[in-house]
Amino acid sequence: MKPRSAQRAGGFSLLEVIAAILLLAIAFTALMRVTGGSIGLTNNAADYTRAALWARSLLDTADAEGPLKPGHSEGRFDQQYRWRLTVTPWTPPDANPQFPSPLAIVKVDLDVMWGPGRSERTAHFSTLRMTAPPNGPL
Repeated sequence: MKPRSAQRAGGFSLLEVIAAILLLAIAFTALMRVTGGSIGLTNNAADYTRAALWARSLLDTADAEGPLKPGHSEGRFDQQYRWRLTVTPWTPPDANPQFPSPLAIVKVDLDVMWGPGRSERTAHFSTLRMTAPPNGPL
């Protein structure tokens, strides 16, 4: 039997403990980056959702005060979101010019913008609407 002082004590060496802590720190840092990225994506999705709700509201009421006329208009929803609306006449690609349609159709393009300067973001929405023909009522 060997004397007690000659026996090696069980447990981890200081180097092993430092290596384990370093490994945990690297894993924790990676986890924090993933969490931060997911929070950023969630905020981005919330911004686009708000833009879509503002756009739906404007497109639903665009012709409430009268028929849509070709042209441009713009404005603000609130301090963060602004909009630009473009109305242009639209003709179906397969329309026959010999038989004009009794309906007038316009293309409504809406851009909703938010964010400062270079980091401005834009959501584009487009739809077709029937309106009174230029030469009389429907």
